[in-house]
Amino acid sequence: MKTYKLLFTLLLTFVLGVVSSLAQERVVIPLSNPGEPGQLELGIVRGSISVVATDGEEVVINYSSGESRNDSPQEKNGLRRISDSSVGFEVTENDNEIEIGGASPHADVNFSISVPRNFSLYLSTVNGGDVNVEGVRGEMEISNVNGDVTLSNVGGSASVNTVNGDIAASFNSIGDNPMAFTTVQGDIDITLPANAKVTAKMRSEWGEVYTDFEMNIDRSNRESIEADSDVYKVSVNNWINGRINGGGPEYMFKTLRGDIYIRKQ
Repeated sequence: MKTYKLLFTLLLTFVLGVVSSLAQERVVIPLSNPGEPGQLELGIVRGSISVVATDGEEVVINYSSGESRNDSPQEKNGLRRISDSSVGFEVTENDNEIEIGGASPHADVNFSISVPRNFSLYLSTVNGGDVNVEGVRGEMEISNVNGDVTLSNVGGSASVNTVNGDIAASFNSIGDNPMAFTTVQGDIDITLPANAKVTAKMRSEWGEVYTDFEMNIDRSNRESIEADSDVYKVSVNNWINGRINGGGPEYMFKTLRGDIYIRKQ
């Protein structure tokens, strides 16, 4: 088996100058085992992430850098600043596992990446952009803080979390793994295959839950009682539990301020 380990230090400065904030650069990463499943891990502080599945056997990373947010003074103690910590990231590939890391937190770096279809994704961003995934089949763990997460025509399983943003996902196929979709300020809109066998656990504090599936709602165990010699406590559980097509793996849908939509494909 051939194994490659590729290390790229991408400084966004080529020979003579800094790349324009509007320019987009490209890096092509060959895979150690073309045609086999792989995974991509990418975490950034500022910027957006877009991943699209293709029929190719390599990973293509397109990136562009926004304006630096380095607040350090241009001059200090009579000396002129010539460094710029806003640039640079690293890419490693080993046995079809690709990791992109080291991006500076001081500038927006927007990634648009194409991967083979059978790829698992571990993606996170904090400020400045959304996360979009299209056509990938695999395990997905996606986190955002200030932005939306959108999955289009995907397969496999997903665990998706954001704080200030909507979550939308459409699945062409699903497996036997549980899934979770959580946000604080936003809607959750999930489309599943019509024959999906799912046990849904749903909760919205300030919104409603809607579905066009025939869902068997379990309204038992909504109240629990705890009693001892000093305290008598009654708790009302406002989770909605339902079974689709007889039930299956647990899918959790939770938002504080937003609606939940569970749609039939």
